[in-house]
Amino acid sequence: MVPGDGVHTAVDEVEALAADSLRWLLAQARDAGDGGLAWPVRPSDPVCDPMFYNGTAGVVPALLEAWRTTGDDRYADSAVRAARGLAVAVEETEDSSLYFGLTGMALVLRAVHEELGDTAAGAAADRAMALVRSRFDGTRWGELFELMGGNAGIGLGELALGEPEFAVRAVEPYLGAAERTDAGVRWPFRPGPAGRMHHISHGTLGVVTALAAIGAAAGRADLVELALAGAADVVARDEAGPEGFLVPHSDPQHGGGRAARYNYGWCHGPAGDAQVFRLLRDALGDPAWSARADRCWHTVTRSGLPERTSPGFWDNNGRCCGTAGVLALACDRIAEQGDAPDFARVLVADLAARAVRDADGARWSNVEHRAVPSALEAETGWAMGNAGIARELLRFVRLSRGGAPDYAVGWPDQPPVRRGSGQATEPIRPAGTAPPS
Repeated sequence: MVPGDGVHTAVDEVEALAADSLRWLLAQARDAGDGGLAWPVRPSDPVCDPMFYNGTAGVVPALLEAWRTTGDDRYADSAVRAARGLAVAVEETEDSSLYFGLTGMALVLRAVHEELGDTAAGAAADRAMALVRSRFDGTRWGELFELMGGNAGIGLGELALGEPEFAVRAVEPYLGAAERTDAGVRWPFRPGPAGRMHHISHGTLGVVTALAAIGAAAGRADLVELALAGAADVVARDEAGPEGFLVPHSDPQHGGGRAARYNYGWCHGPAGDAQVFRLLRDALGDPAWSARADRCWHTVTRSGLPERTSPGFWDNNGRCCGTAGVLALACDRIAEQGDAPDFARVLVADLAARAVRDADGARWSNVEHRAVPSALEAETGWAMGNAGIARELLRFVRLSRGGAPDYAVGWPDQPPVRRGSGQATEPIRPAGTAPPS
């Protein structure tokens, strides 16, 4: 049986699920003062957090996605009010990073300015990045030294905000901090002897992403060469070739026995590795990286996900570590390469089956198999909650109807779809139907 045969959810049902998830999400908003809104990570949390990873900033891309997809002004109004809440939080936010601090907040504020014409949001983005630049000590911003919490993500944010010179300053410290290995280079994600991670979120490939994107944009061959040396180290660790691609979480293993040796999602697995290889293909003009991205997809689709085949395997529905992050790559491949949508349908059907739906809307509970009870409280944000899942469901709906594959708000570690000029996106047809003549 081909994966996905007989396992799909009608597009109208997926759209309704996304609408229900957004309804629940909007209901969790709290007053942030000055007419603004803010979101807690979980409904039971007493305070809200402005960060992108699982706070208010990560909700805004889902709202803008919903507004662009449906035209419903409720979502645009909520995005503007969320931007006001973020603006209030700028001077109070101590972290400067892409996922946990001001850089991610600035990207979201700039998006509200550009999409909805809110000049106050644009001014708040400028204030946020002025603070980020003032905190740079010439080497780093804090303990973390990777994409989510450190230099690589801040550099990518600067590049996306049109500041390539400061983006270069952010990543130049990687030149001196690289650790030579038998196959290339790698970097510690924080000071000390902790295990070296390999993937996009906290590891070598996250640094590679920033070095390649910024080096190519700035014409810095030394940064590009270092990116390729980092990628070479990770490629040499592959244990699933020649058809697949699977690299361990870290070496030596980080966190003892808590972290699985092999992961498959965006953060520490081939779903995220493929995004890096797509970026290398585009930034360097080298189609050889497409073959490595294909190998990542080969491994993902044969891993057993999204079935929970053993305790601890595939216990997450979210964008960072779970099903929604794999759906993002599936839709990239459909739009970019004309992949069959079978596996995307499997992922969407699984999200539909695992949703908790009632009069309040729809949300998802992730699982911690080592805890009792194992079902975790539903979250609101990008990484583990409704915002990240709703954004990917809406994109799937739009692709299914032949619409544009690009997000309302892109993110600098996921390359935009590259298609031939004027090429239309073919609608995703129901399983078992023939294309129109």
